[in-house]
Amino acid sequence: MKDNREDIILSGTHLELTDSLKHIVHEKMQKLFDHETQIVRLRIDLSEHNPKGSEAHFIAKGHIEIRGPDLIATVTTEDLYKSIDVLENKLDRMLRRRSRLRVVKRKQTHAVDIPANLPKATTA
Repeated sequence: MKDNREDIILSGTHLELTDSLKHIVHEKMQKLFDHETQIVRLRIDLSEHNPKGSEAHFIAKGHIEIRGPDLIATVTTEDLYKSIDVLENKLDRMLRRRSRLRVVKRKQTHAVDIPANLPKATTA
């Protein structure tokens, strides 16, 4: 099985990316590659927003580059690890929905209306 660690780009804004945090993100997001083989690249951006006079909020953004329209999700919670978990679930649901809709669209057939006044084929 191919290891897609190089296909995951992880960046942090206003917080330090420790080795354990990097390992957790790669482990969680590897599940997305197991479900969908068409993923080209996955970008994860983790940031901390701490407005004056209130608690810190952690924002996790995910951007899946895939054939067709890209999938983008954003999650904000009070805990960084919870943000990562919720983001992984949200991206997984988006991939499953995309796959399900592609199958449904392929199975829907429609009648083709052929007009009766088509020219006859001539043999030469």
